Amino acid sequence: MPTEKQLKEQVQNGKMIESEEEMTEGYKEALKQILLVSGDTELMSAPAYYDQSLNAPSLDARTSCVSVIQDELGHGHIAYRLLEDLGEDREELIYGREPYEFRNTYGFDQHIENFAELVTAHGIFDRAGMVLLGDIYENTSYAPWKRALTKVEKEEQFHLRHGETWMRRLANKNDKTKDKLQEAVDWMFPIGVEWFGMPDDKKRNTDQLDYRIKGKSNDELRQDWLSRTLPLMDELDLDVPAHHDEEADEYVLEYDLPIAFDAENKDWRMNEHISWSDVLDRWRDRGPANEKYVNLIQSGKVDVGI
Repeated sequence: MPTEKQLKEQVQNGKMIESEEEMTEGYKEALKQILLVSGDTELMSAPAYYDQSLNAPSLDARTSCVSVIQDELGHGHIAYRLLEDLGEDREELIYGREPYEFRNTYGFDQHIENFAELVTAHGIFDRAGMVLLGDIYENTSYAPWKRALTKVEKEEQFHLRHGETWMRRLANKNDKTKDKLQEAVDWMFPIGVEWFGMPDDKKRNTDQLDYRIKGKSNDELRQDWLSRTLPLMDELDLDVPAHHDEEADEYVLEYDLPIAFDAENKDWRMNEHISWSDVLDRWRDRGPANEKYVNLIQSGKVDVGI
């Protein structure tokens, strides 16, 4: 068994890991951590999307929305199955934890309250997920996950196209639907910015990069997401607090991270600067829809008498 230092050097030089027997404890723990966040995020997107999928304005739209939910459940299953290979109990992960113990990204702890919010979530949140998983697919040293993500990548592209198509329709339909879209963007865009975690200069643990479980840093992933999100916002004439700095050739936020968020009212306080410790506390406390969504998932086990 190589030392932690030796394994880091090996994976940086292209070595692929196929099984637990090839891992150090450090590699295994870093992998399990990111797989759990991925699995929980995919799983909890399903109940977040559920209600408004049923309220889609046409049968075709409803069918596409339900297909997205089916895909997300499948993506969660992939992550939990890989965790099972690493010694975790899949049933316990899904049904045995309390709602506050789930580690999904914060966007899926919020109530999705209308169809405009749903398709904006597909356009903003699913894009963030696609950026993260796309990086892992391209760069990861864990071969079983790389193979599994071939299918996931294609399905996430469908989610994104669905979101963009409906965002365009709502933006061009009338002022009322465009206003609904803008209201959704107002609270979802900063969550998308937060999606990628703490800035690189604040992050102390770099194991996921050192073990090449992922390839890009938080700030690099955030720039990637901004580069794909802002052109759509510009196309639809939707306001977001960010722009492209041509001289620096980078995307720049028009507020200083991190800022306070009133989750109950979905209101970002752009001028109220807080610490990253405050943000981590908010994430750990979970959001207003956390218990509802987890209970909806876990009630399925009771309903079928498992």
